Amino acid sequence: MDPVIVAGAGPVGLTLALALARQEVPCVVLDEGPGKDEPRAARTVVLREDTVALVERLTGVRLAGLGCRWAGWRSMRRKQVTREVEFDDADPAPLHLPQHELTGVLRTALARESLVKVAVDSRLDGIEQERSGVTAHTRGPGGTWWRGSYLVGCDGPRSTVRKLQDIRFPGRTAVERYAVATLRTVLPWTDEALLHRMPPWRTSGPSAGEVVGRPLPDGVWRLDWLLPPGKDLVTPELLVNRVRETLTGWAEGVTPSYELLDTGVHTVHHRLARRWRVGRVFLAGDAAHLLGALGTQGLEEGLRDADNLAWKLALAWHHGPREALLDSYQEERRSVIAARLRAADQVLPLLRGGGGLRSYVPGSSRGHDALLADGHLGRGALGAPGAYADSPLTPGPLAGETAVGTPPGSPVADVRVTAEDGTFVRLRDRLGRGSLLVVLIAPGTGVWDRKHWVTAGIMPRLAAAVTALPHRAELLVAEAYPGAAAHTVLLVRPDGHLVSAFSGVRPADLYAAAEAALGGAATDTTDTPRDEDAEARAAAGSR
Repeated sequence: MDPVIVAGAGPVGLTLALALARQEVPCVVLDEGPGKDEPRAARTVVLREDTVALVERLTGVRLAGLGCRWAGWRSMRRKQVTREVEFDDADPAPLHLPQHELTGVLRTALARESLVKVAVDSRLDGIEQERSGVTAHTRGPGGTWWRGSYLVGCDGPRSTVRKLQDIRFPGRTAVERYAVATLRTVLPWTDEALLHRMPPWRTSGPSAGEVVGRPLPDGVWRLDWLLPPGKDLVTPELLVNRVRETLTGWAEGVTPSYELLDTGVHTVHHRLARRWRVGRVFLAGDAAHLLGALGTQGLEEGLRDADNLAWKLALAWHHGPREALLDSYQEERRSVIAARLRAADQVLPLLRGGGGLRSYVPGSSRGHDALLADGHLGRGALGAPGAYADSPLTPGPLAGETAVGTPPGSPVADVRVTAEDGTFVRLRDRLGRGSLLVVLIAPGTGVWDRKHWVTAGIMPRLAAAVTALPHRAELLVAEAYPGAAAHTVLLVRPDGHLVSAFSGVRPADLYAAAEAALGGAATDTTDTPRDEDAEARAAAGSR
């Protein structure tokens, strides 16, 4: 079968290609550039625990050595600290790193992948779709036609793929605008990020704004100043003045020495593509959505797009298309982004309107600071990883279902589990392999060797039910899971979202939930025959 064509070699496109290769799907990555990225100190990314784990799982590289995990977070208003957060194992800190370091790690991992070909200096300029595949044309020194099974546009805000498919991209332009500077200096807060609103050295009014400071390794900081509405030119003199007055204000009157490394202007747009799938062509990342106001991170959502789409494309590539499964990519991911954009639209007038009665309501400033912190810290409606509560892959009501601490459609907790080979691993480490995960909650198993309990109690019956599922699945055992009673069985998607939880071993219900999570019965019965014998075995096991 033809490879998947990935248009775009940014972090999202590279992540998608790696995720597909890990599931034995060949890819061609069309890279407009020369195959390497220019280092830009002022271009950085903030990744939360789930996206850090995704990249580390795909590359085998610990990202912590490339970036800085914040020791804490503080929100300030004028001269007062309004909120402080200390991070720990239960509440991990975000990871802040230069974007070129992230891209470099992904490129290095791809270079080792025999299933991935990166075509440099290849600019896409044509797409033709057929029932059996996609043909893409590129221009450049190696301009040619490429044949693929599917094509995914990860080619950024000005996506050629989106334009060639005539997909509208409505939204708002210049929602927020920031002046950015990256510099090496010593601040009063070591490895601690901060949000300073209405700093006292700025005059009141729309230009008073706010400044965000985020640490990087080796004493480097990225500072972002919210600019007033409009298109006023940001000159070098303005940026240097902002740097000096901010450092002087934080140091209480004495300007510390600093080395200015890079500067820039970051403009935030909010847009959402009308469609994310046209036949065998998909959109992901900035080609499908733009967001980033109020501290949210658009790149993270692009990485989550790749994680969501990869296992669905892999299943279609290996076993034939399940149209409902492929359609679910748009339904799940677009709804999450739309909810995030709606939340930002609701909050922006409160935070940026200024004046009015709201300014005099007791506690309103602290509430506003908390909303802003949510975006920066990956919490709440502005920042937390999205849940697919209304996913078309959610099974209908099943008699044996039970509630646990994770609602269906939400990311599962990263608990310690025992793998089939008897080793102890994190649940998150078993994701991204294309397999469903079945997790039995069995207190006490962690203190015994697996050979002592794998053939005891309900394990043989559960193992038989897992073997009978309509897609390969891995059986894991955990001593505990939030909100789950003993002998609860969890069914988890390959991207780590909970499908269902059952009280005890219920083979027929487990089979029904697994089939629903795969988009129902295969649409191409020639490529993916329905395993009636497996269904019969599952039904028999439930009696």
